[in-house]
Amino acid sequence: MSAVLLALEGDDLGHGDQVVLPGLRLGLRHGERVALLGQSGAGKSTLLGELRQRLGETAAWCPQQHGLVPGLAVYHNVYMGRLAEHSALANLWNLVRPLAEPWRQVAELCDALGLAGLMRRPVGQLSGGQRQRVAIARALYQQRSLFLGDEPVASVDPHQALRLLDLIDARHATSVIALHQRELALTHFDRVWGLRDGRLVIDAPASTLRLADLDALYPDAGDESTQGEAGGDA
Repeated sequence: MSAVLLALEGDDLGHGDQVVLPGLRLGLRHGERVALLGQSGAGKSTLLGELRQRLGETAAWCPQQHGLVPGLAVYHNVYMGRLAEHSALANLWNLVRPLAEPWRQVAELCDALGLAGLMRRPVGQLSGGQRQRVAIARALYQQRSLFLGDEPVASVDPHQALRLLDLIDARHATSVIALHQRELALTHFDRVWGLRDGRLVIDAPASTLRLADLDALYPDAGDESTQGEAGGDA
């Protein structure tokens, strides 16, 4: 059995004095690919934030709002993933004249993510799907063993989503990824964590679940779990 990377033993998670996920119990093992499901407000971002804080520098992070700088080029936004590894002088020089090795590494990632030819384009000029891929490239560029993503494939079509997840898997032994695509959660991931109303109601191997088992996560009319399944902004 693989090693436990992190365990929550009845922890109360939230923001300040507001508890969003009370008494949470779960464990994350090395080598697991975990899909995190639940409708908006269920606590997915809160849980991911806690995991990020506890796992520290071992985890690459891809936030829901991307966190990109619109006025900077694709290259510079991806390079920011490892900004702290270089001196202030090197970073300043790189802003004016990109360094050869970082440029090569970022170009390789951009090519794999379908962003070839956009390295010098300001992120603010890109489509939503392209910006999402830039955010993923920045997380991959961090070269961490674990990947945390808050809906990193929400703005792309199903085929592109699967391709992006394959790229993430190829570079990270372990991942926890929030998403709405239920079928993808069952076919691509090892384990499913399902949140509803601040409670963990599903914690099971994906192979033991069916789509019908996930219905309880989406009680509201107009099941938002289908968002992103019909297509996206590539």
